[in-house]
Amino acid sequence: MKVKLSGSRRSRRLVLAFLSVAMTLCLSACGEKKNVKEFQDKANLLEQEAMADWVIEGLGEAPAGDTGYVVFFSVCDRTSRASVYSGTGKTPKQAWDHAAANVEENLKEEELSPAWVKVDLAYHSEALPGEELEKALRQSRRGFFRYGLAFDEEFNRAFLEEELNGAGIYDYESGGVNLERMNLYLESQGRERLSGLPEEYIVFGCACWLCDEESAVHKLNVSGLSYGRRSVDSIDGAYAGELAEEAAGFLASQVKGDGSFVYGCYPRFDEEIKGDNFISHSGALWSLIRAYRLAPKEELAEKIELALAFMLEQIGYDKDGRAFVYEEKNNEIKLGGGALALIVLTEYMDVFQNTDYVEDCRALGGGLISMMDRKTGRFVHVLNGDLTLKEEFRTVYYDGEAAFALARLYGLTGEQIWLDAAQLSVDYMIAEKDGRYANHWTAYTMNEITRYVTENSGYYSFALENVQKNLEEIYERETTDPYCLETLMVAFELYDRIVSGGNSVEGFQIQTLLATIYARAERQLDGRFYPEYAMYMKNPQKVLWAFMVRNEDFCIRIDDLQHNICGFSLYAENYEKMLTYASGTEKRG
Repeated sequence: MKVKLSGSRRSRRLVLAFLSVAMTLCLSACGEKKNVKEFQDKANLLEQEAMADWVIEGLGEAPAGDTGYVVFFSVCDRTSRASVYSGTGKTPKQAWDHAAANVEENLKEEELSPAWVKVDLAYHSEALPGEELEKALRQSRRGFFRYGLAFDEEFNRAFLEEELNGAGIYDYESGGVNLERMNLYLESQGRERLSGLPEEYIVFGCACWLCDEESAVHKLNVSGLSYGRRSVDSIDGAYAGELAEEAAGFLASQVKGDGSFVYGCYPRFDEEIKGDNFISHSGALWSLIRAYRLAPKEELAEKIELALAFMLEQIGYDKDGRAFVYEEKNNEIKLGGGALALIVLTEYMDVFQNTDYVEDCRALGGGLISMMDRKTGRFVHVLNGDLTLKEEFRTVYYDGEAAFALARLYGLTGEQIWLDAAQLSVDYMIAEKDGRYANHWTAYTMNEITRYVTENSGYYSFALENVQKNLEEIYERETTDPYCLETLMVAFELYDRIVSGGNSVEGFQIQTLLATIYARAERQLDGRFYPEYAMYMKNPQKVLWAFMVRNEDFCIRIDDLQHNICGFSLYAENYEKMLTYASGTEKRG
């Protein structure tokens, strides 16, 4: 049944419809203007820095060849991969204006909030045949070819290094450009697909700046291993604490409802890395407790309690009351599993000032000792679920973890049995003399055991020699390898305790150690997901401030987060002492 409207009612309905359409158009236009205005404001701030006289002079004449100059704007709303726009011109200003106009034109059509805006100005370019590009990529460490690529001399098809590495377009195994991934990336950007690859490319480097969500402008590094990452004048104690705290915030966000961790992800494609390694779980939990010690937060404590409850569920007991960590998936008991659980519980009770798990710690200590040869100090590494031997050796880390755990247990209880076992293990490691024990867990062990065994000079020599002989190699290492900073910081703590006790350490190069500490801390920043790195991942906000491994497809894993958090926590705690040694004003005795 149809109802005929009266003229007045029909008129009102038409007026309301008109107003609704008009309002929609107005809001849409206002939204577009807001986005464009926000970009313009940030572009103006960037222009003050990027188009300064000294920058223009540094660009030289026509760094993009016959094209002259090329400017790129990367615009990111924090929730999706940055959109990249470019412009060319015979002058830097002309290229800038063309690129900015390109951004504004697209912002009018897209609902894209320019939270982060990054600008790149090409300062160098050269032609590179396809076969030479393939060779260069095969010879480069994965993710470490830090040049942009143009597919034509006019830079009509040009891509930043961050785009190419961030979307997995550079093929380091076969060399060259992965056309399939390139076209997937182009489709996601709303750009035209490529039908093929050129025989010759133009490779280029850029000077770059980022304007963040608070309209702060950051100058980014233009070369070297830190290319494209903001310049940091120095890492002081407060900044190191911030690095540890924010990484811990990300790690805490990976604790699931049942207390387990999301093991990791590949940020390029926002893909989860599956893993249920109990040792990784305990190590990650330990680092969260270390971070809480540095900066207590209620929400962090809640995540710690959740992850701790999950860990405790994995601990089982034999008929003699000894505790082991049983992994049902592989039907095995790992030495490192029990050791990490013990380390976590001793740390937890110290930080949260309770004695809730002392008996659990004793039981875990009994489990560790049952896996030791009491004559030699050598541990077996893996048992079957029925406590029969599965593997005598799996990784050298287990030995350090177990000895460290036993020394911690002595510190908790004062019971000699645990210290005797820890010493027996350390004596075995020293007797081996094969270099296997120059790692972070050995460093932790020696730092802990020398708190109680103070008269054995061989312990001090072993601990410091393991670090000193590797300082040059650690200093020069290109990858972030965050356990290096941990090792160095633990060695510094031990050195400080020796000197503060009035003893001398002849031949130990403290200034070299400090220089290496600063160098490694700086290198680890290359693995931090600052906005200028995160914006080229699929879901930038999700990975912001986490630590990744560039040479492993930018992956984020709880193990690496653990080492970054622990290393920077130690750095923050010891920063003032490091300054006194750097200035030669340390107190002795």
